[in-house]
Amino acid sequence: MSEPNTQNGPARSSADAGARDRSTMTRLVDRYGRLALVVSLAFGVSAALLAVAAITDNPALFFGAWAVNYAADWYLRLRGRVANAVLRRFGFGDRLREFNRLLLLVLLAVINETTGVTVLALLVTLYFSANGSHAPLIGYRNKRRNTPVAVLNMDMSELRVPDAPHGSMWHQRGLTRIPGPEVLIAAATAALLAGGGAAWLTLAGAAALLSLGFTAQLSLHALRNRRIPESPELIEVINRRLAEYRPEVALYFTFAATGQDFMYQVNMWIDTMEKLDRRAIIILRETAAMTQLDRTRLPVVCTRKADDLALLDLSDVRVVLYPGNAGKNVHMLQRAEAQHVFIGHGDSDKLASSNRVSRVFDEIWVAGQGGRDRYQRVRHAIDPATIVSVGRPQLGEVTAASPGHRGGPLTVLYGPTWEGWTDEACHTSVLPMGEKIIEGLLAHGGVRVIYKPHPLTGKRSVEVERADERVRQLLLLDNERRAAARDARHLEETERRLAEIESRMADLSGQSAPGDWLQRTRDARWESHDVRAEIEALRTQWSALFWDDAYQAGRHIIVTDRLPSLYDCFNHSDLLISDMSSVISDFVASCKPYVVTNAENEDADQYRLLNPTAGAAYLLSGDCRELGGILETVGRPEADPLAQRRVELKRYLLGPDEPSSMTLFNEAVDALYERGLRAFPLGTTADPVPATPAYSTSVPGPREELVPETLS
Repeated sequence: MSEPNTQNGPARSSADAGARDRSTMTRLVDRYGRLALVVSLAFGVSAALLAVAAITDNPALFFGAWAVNYAADWYLRLRGRVANAVLRRFGFGDRLREFNRLLLLVLLAVINETTGVTVLALLVTLYFSANGSHAPLIGYRNKRRNTPVAVLNMDMSELRVPDAPHGSMWHQRGLTRIPGPEVLIAAATAALLAGGGAAWLTLAGAAALLSLGFTAQLSLHALRNRRIPESPELIEVINRRLAEYRPEVALYFTFAATGQDFMYQVNMWIDTMEKLDRRAIIILRETAAMTQLDRTRLPVVCTRKADDLALLDLSDVRVVLYPGNAGKNVHMLQRAEAQHVFIGHGDSDKLASSNRVSRVFDEIWVAGQGGRDRYQRVRHAIDPATIVSVGRPQLGEVTAASPGHRGGPLTVLYGPTWEGWTDEACHTSVLPMGEKIIEGLLAHGGVRVIYKPHPLTGKRSVEVERADERVRQLLLLDNERRAAARDARHLEETERRLAEIESRMADLSGQSAPGDWLQRTRDARWESHDVRAEIEALRTQWSALFWDDAYQAGRHIIVTDRLPSLYDCFNHSDLLISDMSSVISDFVASCKPYVVTNAENEDADQYRLLNPTAGAAYLLSGDCRELGGILETVGRPEADPLAQRRVELKRYLLGPDEPSSMTLFNEAVDALYERGLRAFPLGTTADPVPATPAYSTSVPGPREELVPETLS
C-alpha cells in the first residue's frame, strides 16, 4: 500500500516536501497538541524559579513555583509521553526531577535554620531512597513475568505461577507513578518555615513510612517471582495440550509494522476459523496482539521468538493460513510438511492484493474471478494453478439491498482508506477530497453521514491526520444543529444500556480482566459454554439499541471503535463513498449503489478498466462536481442505471451465491489438508532446518479419539 498524495498528481508538491522537513518541535505540536508543550514550558520555568527562590530565601515564591512544578511533572509522567521522553533524553528523568524538588526543600529549610531540619533531611533521604527502589523492583518483577510465550483457551493450570499484584495502580507501580507523599513533605517543610512545631515532622515521617511500606510489598512480589517458568517449561506444557488437541489448520498472524491497529486483519477471520470442519489454532507473534484479539473459543498461542515457534508441536498441522504479508511469515513458512496459503484481509484493486511476493505460498485464495484476474498483473510470477476461489465467508453478515428507499434521511457511508506506506500514489481521499465530500453531502440536505475511516488513517501522515480531524469537526458541528430533535431522557437511558452491554462484552472477552498475560496463561481454561455465542447475542442487542431511530434522530455518526462494525454500517446505509480498497468489494455484496473517488481525474473508462471493482460505481472526481447528481439518482432507485451491473459485478468479484462461501472455504481447506497429508503422512515431518528440533513422531489414533472432552 502507499501513502497519499496531497495533490491530484503522483508527484509530491514542494510545500508537502517542505512539510516533511519541519522542525521536531513543530511535529510534536502537530501530533500531540499544544497542551503538552505549554505544560513542558511551565515545568521548565517553575524549576528555574524554585532554585532562585531557595537561594534568595523567598518561601512564598518557592512554594508557588513548587506547586506548579509538581503538577506539571505529574501531568508529563501520566499524559506527556513524548515530552517526558525528551526530558529523559536530556537527563531530566522522573527521579532527577523529584530529587531536585526535595533537595531545594531541604536547602530552603537549612537557609532558614529551621527547627528539626536535621530530622527533616533524614526523613527526606529515607523517603527518596525507599522510593528509588520501587522502579527496580517493579522492573525485575515485570521482566520475570514478561515471558515470550502466552496462550488462551488451553489448560495451563499445572504451571506454578504466582499471582500478579491486583487492585489499583498503587499495587501495580508503587509510588513511582502516584502523586501524594511528596506533598506531605512539602507541607511539613512549609509548616516548619511558618514557625510550626516539630510535630509537623510527622507528615514527612508518614511519607517515608508509606514509601517503605510499598518497598516491602514490592520486595515480596519480586521474591515470589524468582520462580517463573522459563520458555522451555511453558512450551513443554503447551505441547502436551497441543498433543491432546492436535490442530490441523493454523491461522498465522504477525504485524506488518508496529501497532495494534493491524489486528482487524486477523479478527475478520476468527468466525470463519471457528466454523471449519477441521481443528484450528491461532498463532500470533506479538503479545500486543493478544489485547486486541476478538474473543474466540479456539486455542491461541503467542510466541515472540522464532526459536520458541520452532519448538511448538504442530506435527498434525498441514494447512497454514496467512492474512497478511509480513517479514516474520518466513518463520512459519519453513515448515515444509504444511501447505501455506495467503488468504489476505480483503480483495481490492490495489497492488497489495496482487503482490508478487505471494509466490512464496503454495496457494493463494481469492474471493472470485476478479481476484484471479488481478494476479494477471504478475502472471510471470504467479502460477494460475495456485489460485483458488473461495468466496468471502465473512460477508454472510451483509444484507442485500431492499427494493426502494426505506424512508427517512438518505444515509451515506463515507469509508475512506488510509494513506499507505509510501508517497508514490494517492490512496486516501481524506486529504484532497474529504472536506469537499462532507460539505457537499451536508449542503444537499436530507442526508445523514456515517464516517468510518480506516483504522490507520493519519498514522503516518500528519497532513492526513489533520484533514481527518477537519472532516470530523464538520460533522460534529452539524450534529449540534440536529441535537434539538433528540429526546434527552431517551438518549441518556439508551446510552446507559449501551454502556452496560459494552461492559458485559468486555468482561466476557477478557479485555477488562486484571493481571498480566503470564497469569492469564496460567489461568487459561476451556469455557464451559460458548462465550462467543453470548457475545454475539449481546452485540445484536447493542446494534438494535444503537441504530434505533429514536436514539439516532438523523444525526451523523463517526465510527472509530469496534462497534458498530463495518458490516453493520453497510446494512444501515443507502450509499457508500470510498476509495479503491477492499471496502468496495465487500460492499458490493449488498448490491447497493456506491461511489469510488477518482481524485486524480483519470478518464472514467480507463479508470474502470484498471480498477474492475469500480465497474458498477459512480465516479467522483477531485472537485466533487458529480456528487449532487449522484445523490439525486440514488434517491430514486427506479432511475438507477447501474443496478443490474452491480449484480453482475457481485458475481464476478465474490463468486456465485451457491454453494456458500463457507462451503467453498471448507472444501479448499480439506483438499489442501489431504494434499499435505499425502506428502507428509501423520507421524512424519520434513527434515528439520538447522537448530530446529524434530517434531513429535507419535502415530495418531482415529480422529474421533483425538479431541478431549474439554476441547470438543
